[in-house]
Amino acid sequence: MKFEIHSLQETKNFAQAMAARIQGHDLVVCLSGDLGAGKTTWTQTFGKALGVKKVINSPTFNIMKAYRQGDGKPFYHIDAYRLEGIDQDLGFEECFDEGICVVEWSHFIDNQIPDDHIEIRILEGIGEERSIEMTGLGEQSKTIVEEYEHDHIMHG
Repeated sequence: MKFEIHSLQETKNFAQAMAARIQGHDLVVCLSGDLGAGKTTWTQTFGKALGVKKVINSPTFNIMKAYRQGDGKPFYHIDAYRLEGIDQDLGFEECFDEGICVVEWSHFIDNQIPDDHIEIRILEGIGEERSIEMTGLGEQSKTIVEEYEHDHIMHG
């Protein structure tokens, strides 16, 4: 699905709406977009909506940070930007198997991403405007994206 976002608040609303749909599932969300497109802002809002209490910031130098959701399940945030060209298995399976994992720059480790995942592409516009492209790959992810799309059409 594709849609437009016109403000930072709408970006946060989108992240909160997705958190409400994904909470309770074990799922990977892959975020892509240029530097400054809003990937980290989206992830911070998404994590907070899942009940993460700690400050979520970009794990650019650490590659991965682990948090706890409000229900105690893990929430992982991976920034794969520095992994370009690394072909070895980095052991992210544990992050992908339990809880929710957001992966920025996932195309650098796409051979390790599970088949069932959600892809969100954030394209910069003018000012705070963004174009969003979201795809669910796999049964669980397709259902979540279809539910969001239905609600988005019905309620704007």
